[in-house]
Amino acid sequence: MKSGRIQVAKTVRAIALVVLVAFGALAGGLLPGPAQAAEPWVGVLELKGVINPVSARYIDRALTEAEDGGAVAAVILLDTPGGLESSMRDIVQRILNARIPVIVYVYPPGGRAASAGAFITMAAHVAAMAPDTAIGAAHPVGLGTGQADNTVIEKATNDAAAFMRSLAQRRGRNADWAERAVRDSISSNADEALRDRVVDVLAPDLGSLLRQVDGREVQLAVGRVTLRTADARPVNLEMNLIERFFLAITDPNVAYLLLTLAILAIYFELANPGAVLPGVIGGISLLLGLLALGMLPVNLVGLLLLAFAFLLFIAEIWVTSHGVLTIGGLISLVLGSLLLFNPGGPLFAVSLPVIIGVTLTMAAMMALTVGAIVRGQRRRPYTGLEALVGQVATARTVLDPAGLVFINGELWDARSLDGRVEPGEEVKIEEIKGPTLLVRRVHPPEVKVLPGEEKPAPPEAEELPEPAIVQKEGANA
Repeated sequence: MKSGRIQVAKTVRAIALVVLVAFGALAGGLLPGPAQAAEPWVGVLELKGVINPVSARYIDRALTEAEDGGAVAAVILLDTPGGLESSMRDIVQRILNARIPVIVYVYPPGGRAASAGAFITMAAHVAAMAPDTAIGAAHPVGLGTGQADNTVIEKATNDAAAFMRSLAQRRGRNADWAERAVRDSISSNADEALRDRVVDVLAPDLGSLLRQVDGREVQLAVGRVTLRTADARPVNLEMNLIERFFLAITDPNVAYLLLTLAILAIYFELANPGAVLPGVIGGISLLLGLLALGMLPVNLVGLLLLAFAFLLFIAEIWVTSHGVLTIGGLISLVLGSLLLFNPGGPLFAVSLPVIIGVTLTMAAMMALTVGAIVRGQRRRPYTGLEALVGQVATARTVLDPAGLVFINGELWDARSLDGRVEPGEEVKIEEIKGPTLLVRRVHPPEVKVLPGEEKPAPPEAEELPEPAIVQKEGANA
């Protein structure tokens, strides 16, 4: 028995040792530890899609991780159509104050650094592009000013042009091209950008880029440093799960779907009190939708129209409007959907197929729900006093015209609407007035025949004339 316990203890210790070793190996593989600190490494960040607050937070976290981990440089793989000006400025400011060199690499082939991406590329200590990529088209509308009057656009353009020019001058690049990219929305491919000193390096892949920039001197906020990247090992610094989740819900289409799902689920919960599940789903969707809207350029008018649509849908539950409120809600829903993200320009808008699909789904669901509510209102009640109307009771006393009737195991005061009713006769409940049932006989009273009188005969049926026989001419000829 004792040896068995010793064996179990040894097994437990062995398992614990294996787990500790596994965790140690995992941690050593994921984090640049002391053993890896001696080996030069480069942090590789990937920035794709629309620039938004989630992108800015990711760049800040990943650059901090690279700085604290002793990376010799950080490379941002960039492919973006643009995004929010505020997020772009956050990223630019983080690059300008980085403690290690930041290389922005427009990649892969076919990618672009448009609008906000052009500013980020121009802010880099080293700007690089892959073949068949493009850079430029940095007009302020793409930065999120939306449809504004000419004065506002002119102010935004002047501010953006001055900002872009200052970045180009800071990095020793073509300041005239940088300003024209803002004012005239010009763009350049990789070869043109290298020729015009818009970027510093043209590289087909990451390995070639690291070899080409090796030995280059760059100016950091803390002083000049020389890049040693030829033998550096690339380490991917990807978005974590939380950042990926927030990036997913900040897609305008996803945020819009979360809001409309919340409207639909809460509507079903109010139409069917006690269902619980629709209310839970609606509450979670509403919170996530509002969280996403907090990171997007929202038009208040569009948001108010969506809220008004929700109120109209809810009012349809209690007000019989024959569909008028539902139609008004659908119109408000469509208008709110179209206006929800207008301040963000074309990059922040709900796609038309999504709006059409949501509107048709809402219309179908509302039609089914409103139809069920109307049918329920017209259906004869099965509980309460109203449920007695139409049922048959039995007279327990003479109703002349008042008396007692028996129904469902109870005696009720009743009043006859068609004369005297004898005990035992069946009566039908026509109406309820207070505690009294108004009733009529189910069967008409029998006619009594006195001695010597004949029972009245039922009315004779009228004799129908016999059909005439029509002979066809020439028949049997």
